[in-house]
Amino acid sequence: MFGLLIFMMMRKQKKTKAAAAEQRSKLAPGVEMMTNFGLFGKVLSIDEDENKILLEISPGVTATVHRQTVAKIIEPETVEAIVPDDASALTLDLEKKAPAGETVEESLERLKNENKDN
Repeated sequence: MFGLLIFMMMRKQKKTKAAAAEQRSKLAPGVEMMTNFGLFGKVLSIDEDENKILLEISPGVTATVHRQTVAKIIEPETVEAIVPDDASALTLDLEKKAPAGETVEESLERLKNENKDN
């Protein structure tokens, strides 16, 4: 049992180190990231000697954070375009008429009456 416990602990450490190494390899200027304290931004530069990252929070606003505060790298989402087989799906159904409702004058009169009551 003791040997199994030690094996499981070593296995978890190995997985953690592999995940950290993968995260370091993905970290480069231009990548979107989130810090441990919930700050989102784009990496502008990385100072390897000082372990600092210059993070652009919004256009023109930067923050310097420690490299160890990187919680996750945000992968860019790919958007798939749905293209119809024919052009009939792109046209509006012009033959349908809008349901009969109030005219503009009736709507204005109703709104005036509602405002008088309030």
